[in-house]
Amino acid sequence: MWFILYYVVAITVLILHFTGFLARNNLEWLVFVLAVTVFPAVLYL
Repeated sequence: MWFILYYVVAITVLILHFTGFLARNNLEWLVFVLAVTVFPAVLYL
């Protein structure tokens, strides 16, 4: 359940990033937050 929610949030943030919405609203830090949350999983695998 949490994985599905995480993927939905991640895909939404990526779509907003590529459409320029995050840059216009100074929310680009959300992309970095997602990257930091993925990093431990990459190390674990």
